[in-house]
Amino acid sequence: MNHYASFLTPPTIRYGRHAFEKVGEEAAKKGEHVLLISDDVMKDIGYVAQCQKSLAKQRVKSTVYTGVGTEPTDTYVQEALTLLEQEKCDVIVSLGGGSCIDTAKSAAVIAGNGGYIGDYMGGKKAALQKPLPHIAVPTTAGTGSEATDVTVITNTANDVKMMIKQPAFLPEAAIVDPLLTKSAPKPVKAATGVDALSHAIESYLSTLAHPMTDMMALSAMERIVHNIMPAYDNAENTDALEEMSIGAMQAGLAFSNASVCLVHGMSRPIGALFHVPHGFSNAMLLPAVLEYTKDAAVERLADLGRIFDPEAKGKPDKTAADIAVASVKELCSRLNIPNLKGWGIDENDFVSAVDKMADDALASGSPAKNPKVPNKKEIKDLYHICYDYDFSANINVN
Repeated sequence: MNHYASFLTPPTIRYGRHAFEKVGEEAAKKGEHVLLISDDVMKDIGYVAQCQKSLAKQRVKSTVYTGVGTEPTDTYVQEALTLLEQEKCDVIVSLGGGSCIDTAKSAAVIAGNGGYIGDYMGGKKAALQKPLPHIAVPTTAGTGSEATDVTVITNTANDVKMMIKQPAFLPEAAIVDPLLTKSAPKPVKAATGVDALSHAIESYLSTLAHPMTDMMALSAMERIVHNIMPAYDNAENTDALEEMSIGAMQAGLAFSNASVCLVHGMSRPIGALFHVPHGFSNAMLLPAVLEYTKDAAVERLADLGRIFDPEAKGKPDKTAADIAVASVKELCSRLNIPNLKGWGIDENDFVSAVDKMADDALASGSPAKNPKVPNKKEIKDLYHICYDYDFSANINVN
């Protein structure tokens, strides 16, 4: 370890089956009136009503905002803030995937510090005042946002996904209940699962990795690699769902304290311009980016290869690294991850956007943390490779 490091976590983490039942108890410690930030899917499933019931048992009033779409925008943040101010809420609970949690993080910080969410990008404005208390309740095993000090919000004026990282964005409490992930459709489980795996892998490969993040990343990779398919295949496999939920949270802790790398840098512009959900865009990029990175991260990718294939423990690092890349590619194929073309992105539109996407990827700073740092041309080449990438094609493993 050759640099100073720190490790931040939410002050309170409650996890395990039926942890959701404690949301009212946790909220009652922090205030009297909750703004519940969620979406229509969570409302239709019944999770919003379940949350309100738990709050009411503790005599905590609740106001609901369910305007969040698939990817969080500055518009959702402002709408949530307007409702929060109108109703004089003093606590925020987010219930849903990363979009709901990131919207809530942003609203909590602005409620305490003022301004526009974009003001906080790149450290231009520091959140010096305490944010409104925020309790994050994820319903997918993917983003790990419940355990990070990062929010990603799209600026609707310029179609740029703003990645904002400050300690104030860390939720005050996280409640991780694997039973909430049962309702996720298979495509969502696939995308969020690979998203979590990419968090674990990138935090392990990051040039800012350190022993504490390595511990979380390795544990997350172990859990996710061995449970993603069982959780995907059977929504009633509660053991697998629990391992995925814990793994996703650990991966969030790892990347929040280390950093993500090239996959995420390239992923955000795809989401901003073509409205591809974050988990899917990460999954679309992960195998090709690992192929690009492999020669600069042989030892660390070898560790991943030996998680996928225990028989690789006696093989050279290069072989085990090859196994890692091939295994990730095979996993994406088994999970029916589409490439960008398969998602329905028009090729001409994509080609026209590649130059801007490469600039935005580099500007995010994430590619600079990759073991192999790309220039703009290399990023553009990777985008073209990923457009019609064949996940089912074999990679030679020597």
